[in-house]
Amino acid sequence: MKFINFTVVKFSVFLVLGILTSHYFPLSVFSLPFLLIVFFLVFILWIWTRNQLFQQVHFGIAIYFCFFCIGYFSYQMRLPRFQDNHYSNIISEESAALVQLKITQNLKPDKFNFKYFAKVNAVNGEKANGKILLNITKDSLQKKISPDEILLVYAPISEIPQPLNPHQFNYSKYMQSLGVYGQMRISEKKILKSKMGKQTFLGAAQNFRAGIVEKLQKTKLKTDERAIIQALILGEKKDVDKNLYNEYAAAGAVHILAVSGLHVGILFFILTFLLNPLKRWKYGIYLQSAVIVLLLWGFALLSGLSPSVTRAVTMFIFFAMAGIFKRETNSINTLFLSFLTLLVINPLWLFQVGFQLSYLAVFFIVWLQPIFYKVGYSKYRIIRKIWMILSVTICAQIGVLPLTLYYFHQFPGLFLLTNIVILPFLTILMGGGILIVVLASLEILPNWLAESYNFLIEGLNGFIHWVAVQDEFLFKDIHFSALKVLAAYLLIIALALFLKKMNYRRLVVSLLSISAFIAIYIYDEFRTSANQFIVFQKSKQTLIGYKNGTNFTVFKNDSTNNISEEYPIKSFRSANNIENYSEEKIPKIFQYKNKNILVLDSLGIYPKRKSIHTLLLTNSPKVNLNRIIDSLKPKQIVADGSNYFTYVKRWEKTCKLKKLPFCHTAKQGAFSIE
Repeated sequence: MKFINFTVVKFSVFLVLGILTSHYFPLSVFSLPFLLIVFFLVFILWIWTRNQLFQQVHFGIAIYFCFFCIGYFSYQMRLPRFQDNHYSNIISEESAALVQLKITQNLKPDKFNFKYFAKVNAVNGEKANGKILLNITKDSLQKKISPDEILLVYAPISEIPQPLNPHQFNYSKYMQSLGVYGQMRISEKKILKSKMGKQTFLGAAQNFRAGIVEKLQKTKLKTDERAIIQALILGEKKDVDKNLYNEYAAAGAVHILAVSGLHVGILFFILTFLLNPLKRWKYGIYLQSAVIVLLLWGFALLSGLSPSVTRAVTMFIFFAMAGIFKRETNSINTLFLSFLTLLVINPLWLFQVGFQLSYLAVFFIVWLQPIFYKVGYSKYRIIRKIWMILSVTICAQIGVLPLTLYYFHQFPGLFLLTNIVILPFLTILMGGGILIVVLASLEILPNWLAESYNFLIEGLNGFIHWVAVQDEFLFKDIHFSALKVLAAYLLIIALALFLKKMNYRRLVVSLLSISAFIAIYIYDEFRTSANQFIVFQKSKQTLIGYKNGTNFTVFKNDSTNNISEEYPIKSFRSANNIENYSEEKIPKIFQYKNKNILVLDSLGIYPKRKSIHTLLLTNSPKVNLNRIIDSLKPKQIVADGSNYFTYVKRWEKTCKLKKLPFCHTAKQGAFSIE
């Protein structure tokens, strides 16, 4: 095996540690002078030790500390509180302001709003910066808004709300990983003025992609088939039918609908193979690498320069550059060098799921695939090719499995079958798809080619549907905590090292890692076995949950439909390792830990003489709250999402006068008693 430069790996580790430390333990001030002092001391140490045959340990410590500081301060300087001109430091959340925005990216709309990323240029005439999420109501918007368009808007910038139920997807946290810390919700009448701004490269790329989509709509491609090609080549997923998308997810093939490292990797190897004859020339390798780099960036431009594609292209450009310089190196060096470079450019990428999964998949393919390939090596060419696809798929799945279970709580059991069919098929689809996109953009796409591609996509969708309906092979609601993720990766790495070189030391490490995983598994079982009474936040509905160990009962008014797979119950079940689930009708009184919890619904009927600890108001009961408080003397009052806001405001004022704790789940989130 070629030499692995562990220095690059160590630099990457300390950079990541710096970013994580800054994320969880930020300083109160930005210490740029401190970082400059560290650089100066490292430079002095380098001058002092450069002529020594063996470097001093102090120099190594200083270098690692330097990378730790780069990660720490490069992340911290991107936080709004350390940017004087950030809009959050100029205006308050409650007050409206005159804001000049520049649209940077079109997003997938929801049921009610068109969505955009926008850059703040000025607030009330004062220069400002920062990104926001712009929501414009669909009914009000008459004309299409394009990237690079400048809008003058009078409205407040508010925070992106945190989830109101436990274990829900944190959209606010996701937006922060993209550098977005606020949002605007407006109608078109709030837009006072608009004009096209100076065109940016990213804006031009998105407009170019939008133009191609419009031309594809005029071809003979069918709706679903056109949506697949748009997702596969252009990274445009908004036209993919929701049911079709869910089938791809159930089959373990949803990754092909998001242009990422897989697509760029396939394109990289196709281009390398096609341009291999150039190596026969004296300087052919330089020409081959230059053409590959240009074509990869052309593909990134075609897909709108999305972050996932930009990262993947950057990664594979490092592999191309390694080939140019003919360095005696290892693919792991190249991988970590690209990883280090990308995090120096933007440390926020570390917290994006796509970034994590991409690098884990590639790392485990590069590290483990040669071992797996040797195990299944055959003298027959066709068997070798099939085993190569299988080994790549297995290694990638091993690498991303713990993180996938943590984020998505499900595992497609037929992923091997799916990938055996799809990976060779995907190469054909990508090659044909790029050809179709190019011909459609030139408006010379022949009908026979469009119909042939329709046939291929229909075949793919049919296969995906067949795999997706095999419910017995789709394992759902898998509980997998962050501790289990860490223990799982420790176990995978320890076992892989032991299989590569079997000795007593590695055997002990493997056994210890197995013990650690079992211990964490037992701890998780104990941690999730605690009892809990919870009032969920659900608009216009009352949902009450009672968790007793691994048993979970949901109380609701409507006893007809099963809501076990709906929001917010599904994620709560997965996160709390629920084994037994049931639904019942809401009783008038709950008794939990010797506390009486009275549910007061729209009828407003309550017992006159009863010791009540918690009063739960549901479905806007028309009652005199003062009289109820005097009669029942509750210790606290809770109003869920089924009540009118006008009623809730009145109740809140009453509780304030009575000095009683009051919780409104629509404002403060789900109410829990543990």
